[in-house]
Amino acid sequence: MTDTAIREQFFAARDPFAALAARTAHIDGILRQHWERMPAGVALIAVGGYGRGEMFPASDVDLLILTPHEKAQAAIREPLAPVLSALWDEKLRISQSVRTPAECNRIEESNAELAVSLLDRRFLAGDEALFQQIRDPRPELGRNIAKLTHERHTMYQNTLYHLEPNVKDAPGGLRDLQVIRWLAKLGAVESEIPEGVEVLFEIRCFLHYLAGRDDNKLTFERQDEIAGLLEASSPEEMMRRYYRAVRGIARLARRRLGRFEARQSGLLSRFLDNTSRLSTADFSVAHGEVFLRSSAAAGDWNTVVQLFAFMARHGLPLAAATEERLERGKVEPAGPVWTVFRDLLRAPHAAMALRAMHSTGVLESIFPELREIEALVIRDFYHRYTVDEHTLVAIGKVLRLREGEDAPFCDLARETQDFDLLLVALLFHDVGKAGDEESHVYSSRRIADGALARLGVSERARAVVAFLIEAHLEMSLAMSGRDLDDPLVIHAMAQRTGTVERLKLLTLLTWGDISAVHPEAMTEWRRGLLWKLYTATYAELTRELTDRTNAGGVDAWTAAEQSFLQGLPPRYLRVHTREEIQEHVRLEEKSRTGRVEVTLLRQHGWQLTVVGQDKAFLFASIAAAISSFGFNILRAEAFSNAHGTVVDTFAFADPGRALELDPNEMERLVRTVARAARGEVSAADLLKRRPRVKPDALALSLARVRFDNQTSTTATLIHLVAQDRPGLLYDVASLISHRGGNIEVVLVDTEARKAIDVFYVTRQGAKLSDEYAAVLCDAMAQLLVPPKGN
Repeated sequence: MTDTAIREQFFAARDPFAALAARTAHIDGILRQHWERMPAGVALIAVGGYGRGEMFPASDVDLLILTPHEKAQAAIREPLAPVLSALWDEKLRISQSVRTPAECNRIEESNAELAVSLLDRRFLAGDEALFQQIRDPRPELGRNIAKLTHERHTMYQNTLYHLEPNVKDAPGGLRDLQVIRWLAKLGAVESEIPEGVEVLFEIRCFLHYLAGRDDNKLTFERQDEIAGLLEASSPEEMMRRYYRAVRGIARLARRRLGRFEARQSGLLSRFLDNTSRLSTADFSVAHGEVFLRSSAAAGDWNTVVQLFAFMARHGLPLAAATEERLERGKVEPAGPVWTVFRDLLRAPHAAMALRAMHSTGVLESIFPELREIEALVIRDFYHRYTVDEHTLVAIGKVLRLREGEDAPFCDLARETQDFDLLLVALLFHDVGKAGDEESHVYSSRRIADGALARLGVSERARAVVAFLIEAHLEMSLAMSGRDLDDPLVIHAMAQRTGTVERLKLLTLLTWGDISAVHPEAMTEWRRGLLWKLYTATYAELTRELTDRTNAGGVDAWTAAEQSFLQGLPPRYLRVHTREEIQEHVRLEEKSRTGRVEVTLLRQHGWQLTVVGQDKAFLFASIAAAISSFGFNILRAEAFSNAHGTVVDTFAFADPGRALELDPNEMERLVRTVARAARGEVSAADLLKRRPRVKPDALALSLARVRFDNQTSTTATLIHLVAQDRPGLLYDVASLISHRGGNIEVVLVDTEARKAIDVFYVTRQGAKLSDEYAAVLCDAMAQLLVPPKGN
């Protein structure tokens, strides 16, 4: 059967096993036919996936060519070349190695990859006696497999619930299935094939056929295509089917690795054996795993909840048999559920217990409302995990704060008295995303309040949880879309939180929520902004009646400083120290000869300051110069005094550490910014250095621009959400300047693929009218549409 016929049969019947077997047989025939040209005394062996007989549509054909000794390898080079060339002509992606049986039998660190591939060897053609000389690798190879598996799992944050998973390498993927098989072949664990293999193979076949190459990333675009081919009700439901299928593979791989490593480590085995003394009348502990003593106990609520409370105290996992019993059984909550559950949340290993409760369905027995977010996909270009996984990651992040991670937030975690209510709020903060309401915040609060009322939770505790859920986005929105140096913003946050205790809880929830979006979400920049917002709001809530700011009457400043400060807004004094102001005065004096003064400092990232005479498009040109180096602008401010002197400051990140590794780059950046500010080099030429970004359909669908004339008393806020691209800040700033606007402050967040920019804009020293702001927003929205040809 030809590849075309195999593809057509797969799309018609959707039988991945038949497709893999047919392609393996097809390739076997081609290889044996061409191998007839090879001399006697050598053997052709299939290894890896091809050796298993699982040839996916675009997988490499892994071959091992055996010769009796090394001298024979030189002799086969000439006849082998046309054979390999013919195989490439057949459009086969050949990956071959030439070895002797003796080489194959030396299992060392240096050739562990070969040893693993030999676990799936299969004779194809030639001298079968050579094939028979290969011995099975020793069980010690399992240590290499375990090490590589842990490293691979860490790359994917040890979870399979990625919104765009890699079906080969992520937990639950093809590699995990191979690990299960390899450990069984090494005799390390018993052989068992988990459920879900057919779904995994089916998805991977579709990925290869649709891409026409070895593509294993299940992107949103591919999800749409495959869901249509499978006639699924939606891509989200198709993904739920995938997660539910492969989690059995991930779970079994984890158990098999744990069992193997326990046997290999004598010290660990002795420690695990010592845990048996923790056994109770209802369950036993053996080899560090918890077992139910009776199958009937899986249906008894009191026993089950005590089992998870034990996990939360001691951090020991459930045995596989116990997990399976709980998954099959249905337990109905009884007795003082809230009291027991709250005690569990206060235990040191609560995150582990909650994961196990979710995995076995016990958590959803207590809170049926959570079933709606199980493996729920909500697409955006910022979150990386399903809703339930994001929830559990957030809880785990916050719980680790109590262990002393991430000062100074860990101090807040230790100080708060309602930490368990914080965890409950996190458990429910996104449950409303399963509904159809426009905002999930209020539906999440309503659902949580109903669930807690059902368990008899006090009104005070429910009020705390309701507040946290309702306000759970407000600090992050303030961080990315408000001027944290504006007293009105801090005053509003203080009014919203009301008490120091609620402020601490909301800060911790915000920390956990942002940290769980994706591994790189809680950057140093965001951490600093969150702490700044917390401390400023705390001061507002606890401030004394005296004025703590330095009002700075005229006697407080020198004549030069008073002259420089004329015309600058009060905000300038709030955001700059006396030392910084003195430096700006010095730079202004130097710039009076027509020069543009540029300074670069490293302060929680990098900060660039430009002082010179104001002129059109100055801010936009500086932004273009910084962006041309590949730096990410985090925040920008623009001030001008009565003399027309501009003080523009830009905080930016250097993800490639170019400035740190090469001091010459610092000098080049300063020169480039100065030339751009003087108009000696065009922004368009500078931005040619930056690579083009392929338009993202999802990002374009979420793009929006709106204005806000209520938050600030002095400026109009323009909010922009769009796909980030080189020169976006320059384009928007240029448009504002063209339209006669003046940029007071820009707040920029360019994490992931999304830009969230907030511009504080004035015109002729005042806020924009609603009509003018609407026209400006419409013009800005046109900038978000990528030009043709991108």
